[in-house]
Amino acid sequence: MDDTTQSMAQPLLAIPDTDLARRTVDLVTLAENPAIANHSIRSFLFARMFAGHEGAEAGRDYDADLLFLSCTLHDIGLSEAGNRRQRFEVDGADTAAEFLTARGLPAAEVDAVWEAIALHTSAHLAERRSTLCRLTSAGISIDFGHDSEFISDADGAAVHRAYPRYATATSLVDAVVEQARSRPEKAPAYSFTAELVRQRGLPDPVTTLERRSSAGRWGN
Repeated sequence: MDDTTQSMAQPLLAIPDTDLARRTVDLVTLAENPAIANHSIRSFLFARMFAGHEGAEAGRDYDADLLFLSCTLHDIGLSEAGNRRQRFEVDGADTAAEFLTARGLPAAEVDAVWEAIALHTSAHLAERRSTLCRLTSAGISIDFGHDSEFISDADGAAVHRAYPRYATATSLVDAVVEQARSRPEKAPAYSFTAELVRQRGLPDPVTTLERRSSAGRWGN
């Protein structure tokens, strides 16, 4: 079986079989709550499906290992280990970079993952930076039900059986807002975090992210 056939036959739920990938899964499952950890891994699975849908081939058009790292670590800033004094996206990118550097990932690859994580909430920016940024952003967006029409119901169900949602959107908003209320500098004006904090302070505290997720294909 040649490399192309192996890529096409790759199991739906497969993740990279490397020591670094296993350590990354261990980190997010220990440091993050189950809803956020599962969201992070699902984002990779959906990003890989999106890449295939676009005709992008791992090893030729993108690095599957780096895509796994950027997706799986994209919300590490919402863990206690990643809760510092910057926007959670930047704190997460810094935390991921330190983790990956300590485990020997080359600096250029660390920087690529840093950028994908730091920009993952920045619509219209991530898509313009690199294939890794664009695929990471797409996988995260698809996990909220956006632009998921190309995914079969059976494949979507299999991903969610393996990694249940546990009210993903609400868990994410809770974590972002809790951090920002404790450290207001994490919610600079007009940022994604500042908008979530504003919406949670309204008489009806259910955010747009939660409403859209609940009404979307996968639910909250």
